[in-house]
Amino acid sequence: MINFGTSPDKYTFPYVVKACGGLNAINLGKWIHTTIRDIGLETDMFVGSSLIKLYSDNNCRYDAQSVFDKMSQKDCVLWNVMLNGYVKNGEVSYAIELFRKMINTENKPNSVTFACVLSLCASDVMIGFGTQNHALVIKYGLEMDSPVANTLLAMYAKCRHVSDSRKLFDSVPKSDSVTWNGMISGFVQNGLMLDAQNLFRDMICSGVKPDSITFSSFLPSISESENLDHCKEIHCYIIRNSVKMDVYLKSALIDIYLKCRDVKMVSKIFKQRTTIVDIVIYTAMISGYVLNGMNWDAVEIFRWLMENKMKPNSVTLASILPATACLAALKLGKELHSYILKNGYEKKCYVGCALMDMYAKCGRLDLCHQIFEGVSDKDTVCWNSMITSFSQNGKPEEAIDLFRKMGLERAKYDYVSLSAALSACANLPALQSGKEIHGFMIRNLLSSDLFAESALIDLYAKCGNLELSLHVFTRMKTRNEVSWNSIISAYGNHGRLKESFDMYYKMLELGLQPDHVTFLSLISACGHAGKVDEGAHYFHSMTEQYGITARMEHYACMVDLYGRAGHLKEAFEIVKGMPFEPDAGIWGTLLGACRVHGNVDLAELASERLFELDPQNSGYYVLLSNLQADAGRWENVLRVRSLMKERKVNKVPGYSWIEVNNQTHLFFAADGSHLQSDKIYDLLKYLLLEMQREGYVPLLHGRVQAPGWHGSCRI
Repeated sequence: MINFGTSPDKYTFPYVVKACGGLNAINLGKWIHTTIRDIGLETDMFVGSSLIKLYSDNNCRYDAQSVFDKMSQKDCVLWNVMLNGYVKNGEVSYAIELFRKMINTENKPNSVTFACVLSLCASDVMIGFGTQNHALVIKYGLEMDSPVANTLLAMYAKCRHVSDSRKLFDSVPKSDSVTWNGMISGFVQNGLMLDAQNLFRDMICSGVKPDSITFSSFLPSISESENLDHCKEIHCYIIRNSVKMDVYLKSALIDIYLKCRDVKMVSKIFKQRTTIVDIVIYTAMISGYVLNGMNWDAVEIFRWLMENKMKPNSVTLASILPATACLAALKLGKELHSYILKNGYEKKCYVGCALMDMYAKCGRLDLCHQIFEGVSDKDTVCWNSMITSFSQNGKPEEAIDLFRKMGLERAKYDYVSLSAALSACANLPALQSGKEIHGFMIRNLLSSDLFAESALIDLYAKCGNLELSLHVFTRMKTRNEVSWNSIISAYGNHGRLKESFDMYYKMLELGLQPDHVTFLSLISACGHAGKVDEGAHYFHSMTEQYGITARMEHYACMVDLYGRAGHLKEAFEIVKGMPFEPDAGIWGTLLGACRVHGNVDLAELASERLFELDPQNSGYYVLLSNLQADAGRWENVLRVRSLMKERKVNKVPGYSWIEVNNQTHLFFAADGSHLQSDKIYDLLKYLLLEMQREGYVPLLHGRVQAPGWHGSCRI
């Protein structure tokens, strides 16, 4: 055009600038902007509007603002373009300031203006500002406008004001599927799955035809209940009515079938051809495979999409990280972490939480905590992840301290926070801290959650107060398998085997199915009580009657059951008959039983495996050394100690603690650091003399206590 000598005018430039935006050619756009400025068209309404949109879409806020400020005349469209630019770029404060300026001018906001501002309120959960804008919508007579009404509906739903959302839904015309979709999505987002299903039926009865967005919003309500038949009914409706199978609907179907454990159907849907191959579908597949424990399959899909130059987004990465955590694949996890840093995803809270979980499960609690500290805007999930990681990795004191810090930072506690903190108190054990959390739950009406109450049962039982455990259990309004498992375990750990069995049979009478934890508690209780036949009965009942596959911990309990009773041959047969390789915990349990019953030959066999599986654990060396000493095999004692020295294995001193008047007193082996140590040793000597008068004969061999052992008692 220019080469032919025709000068561009104010109608030419908007199209040229729009083309630059379509090509993301911001530098070319700036060059054209210079030309526009030179010929005096920068302040033209249409040209200026196109420039502002170009800069806003490419995150050039200052350039957009500069053009906007130069405009002498601003109509509603121009205000909307600038406002939309701020909203798209997450410039919340600038967007609100600009909107307030706009309503103070002669320009009246229209439906586009309100749809833009209200979407901001929904994404940032600013219910107060959103309600004010609702009043303005009514003032300007736009409450029946479909885009505005739908945005208001979404805002109330996302701000968890579902009742207001429903009132609005009932008051506006519902001529198309958009309004129905918004309300169904709002119910699902707030966990009101039954309401979502009822509304879906009402939609069909009213004659409004559901579209792909309807099903994408509605299907999660089915997957929540994991109802496979219902899932298939919906899928059949989609096929019969030729609903367009877009990326989001395909992803939703994959997600629901994976949650219903129908992997075969998932494979069929995944292989169906669609016009667009999208990362959303692959993310759904990865997430579903992880949910079903198919972690290697999830990793393979991730590798495939990387090899085919598909760029994973932050959700994809947050979905694949749990697979590396379950596989304890630290090297792969670090590679993913590196990719996350290169692409700037580390600031997203849910990505940070997935990284924290991965490092914690791979035994790198230091890196887990480092990432936690680096998250600037921590939400409740982030705090919960770190507290749980501390609690599950032998750092209960740190977990409790972080729980308190969470409160000081005014982060909102939920049932996961409370359960994790109570679990940490149980592991310490710290009865007073647990009681404080219990009090907090009662004061803040948080004591009705099944999992938090079950954690309370476990806490009081581990702190030696079975009466309080039973009190919490009996006051529960509803009970699930976790609640019953907790009270069964509580009785079992206190040697109350009859009551433990009674609770199990009451659970069955109520129609609740036992799970792998139930049988773990029962077998463990039998082991503590020395009831070998009963323990074996429950193990076989679990596998044969209920079809529950025995896990590593069940075999460990069976080895302990036979080992405590002195049936070392049967214990070893259990180890040999395992369908998978026994871990260090299994062999360690067998070694402990050999130590108690003096079986040196079997102990040496167990030790060989332990020194291969966990060569730096000093406890196993000391157990074998003590056993050799008991048998008078002093050459073997020297050999074990030399092996420790050769492998640079350091002995961890044994310790115990006692809580007196809410103060914890810690004691190491041969400790003399306590302020009252003289009195304590005098009392010990007195007690030993009394025990000897009663016929106690001290064990002369194997004086060394196993390092790493610790215990606790309470007054």
